[in-house]
Amino acid sequence: MIPEIARKLLSLVNVKKNMDCLEVYAEHRIASMHIVLEQSEDIKDIHIAQGAIRELKRIKTLRDEVIANGKK
Repeated sequence: MIPEIARKLLSLVNVKKNMDCLEVYAEHRIASMHIVLEQSEDIKDIHIAQGAIRELKRIKTLRDEVIANGKK
């Protein structure tokens, strides 16, 4: 992550309530994408869902990433 972007996100990730809400949202979307994976027969849709899950899981580590890169 670019340090300038990380510094802009610090105010978001340093508030526990914000991070808790983001994690709830991510978990909900991940569950939705798992349903797509289970029900889809189109490989393109499967790849899209896999990519979405990968990015949604990054939300869970966003705080650590922002803090690590925001100090540079």
